[in-house]
Amino acid sequence: MRRPLLAALMLVAAAAPALARDAGCRIEQAGRVVLDRTCDFQAEGRDGSFSLSARDGGSLFPGMSVVTLSVIEPGLAEVRGLTRDGINSRWGTARRSARDGACWQGDDFRICAR
Repeated sequence: MRRPLLAALMLVAAAAPALARDAGCRIEQAGRVVLDRTCDFQAEGRDGSFSLSARDGGSLFPGMSVVTLSVIEPGLAEVRGLTRDGINSRWGTARRSARDGACWQGDDFRICAR
């Protein structure tokens, strides 16, 4: 009886959403810093994908509520932002920094989460 119960508990635990944790977040757009403060970091799977949002549930930075980085292959990700109006904007692809693994560089943006 213990094995089926243990297996069921492990399945429930694996299906439960991960909790957000505090991270030092920095986002630059077109060479300008738009965010440099603590935010909520939410891991999105085991491949390194994540989302960033404001700790208070408000705007992450003016006009933007969530930024999502989805790894599409090792070292390469697709980045999107969700505006306060509910518009999902595509920022483009980003490559993981070879110098700083916490950072991802796109054509005109850079995202770091520590």
